[in-house]
Amino acid sequence: MTAPAPWTRRRLLAASALLAAPALSRAAGAIAGGKPISLVVSYPPGGGADVMARLIAPRLAQALGQAVVVENKPGASGTIAATQVARATPDGSMLLLDASNYAVNPALFDKLPYDPASAFAPLAVLATFPNVLVCTPGFEAQSVADVLRLARARPNSLSYASSGNGSAQHLAGALFEQLAKVDLTHVPYRGGGPAMTDVMGGQVPLFFANVASALGHIQSRRLRPLAVTSKLRTRALPEVPTLEESGLKGYEVLEWNPVLAPAATPAPVRAKLAAALRSAMADPEVLARVRSLGGEVFTGDEKAAAAFLRQQQALWTQVVREHRITRE
Repeated sequence: MTAPAPWTRRRLLAASALLAAPALSRAAGAIAGGKPISLVVSYPPGGGADVMARLIAPRLAQALGQAVVVENKPGASGTIAATQVARATPDGSMLLLDASNYAVNPALFDKLPYDPASAFAPLAVLATFPNVLVCTPGFEAQSVADVLRLARARPNSLSYASSGNGSAQHLAGALFEQLAKVDLTHVPYRGGGPAMTDVMGGQVPLFFANVASALGHIQSRRLRPLAVTSKLRTRALPEVPTLEESGLKGYEVLEWNPVLAPAATPAPVRAKLAAALRSAMADPEVLARVRSLGGEVFTGDEKAAAAFLRQQQALWTQVVREHRITRE
């Protein structure tokens, strides 16, 4: 039997290097050296964007093997958060979780503190959520066809509420007018809550509500649904037709939540973050929660997310300019 070779200094160093290799590999693969990742949300706690952030943060942390901290930076239609992330160190340590206004702001603001065409690298669109056209329970229209008939017979006599100028609800109504070739009266409120309250009370008859926020009121019959704004019916309201089914060909309005990194973030880091986001969204609990809110998980990769964002920006730029929509 051959005796083992003596443990020389060279052999000890080589063995130490082999034992350390996996740990070094993990450290090298960590985002931003393993420090916590800030997921900056452009809206206040409790809103749809915040709900999505807090839903995915623990799953994202698990997929990456490092902490993910949700940081709310509301204000100026999401541009405060966007500016912070656009100027952040591009190492993956700070990401932006935004909402549909990301595609509207370039047309709505005369000038932004960042270049929307080059400031960000899209990593994912997490999920898409339709709105639902609801009305006061006692409103005379029983269908979208009735709304169109009334609107054509009495231009500007029908009004719809929104959570403010340039909001998702305002733009949904503007696109409705454009495709249906009718003139409605827009009534902006300071937030979706007051708008919905007045629709339920009969002060304004129509509202393009978020499905998640309207669902309880629909079930209690304080609001009556006329149509959803997605191409396909939503699982949350399977008996409610789409606007396209109701005669508005080509109508589709979705609310959605993208995650973006500073544009100069290295491609390998972006790829790792995108894969972790896909893993988080594939979690059965996440999928169930998104569907309970009336949405669907977006299944495309980084390229699909970027293409979707370009399409949305082109659509809303055209609507904003066509209707001369401003923030005031």
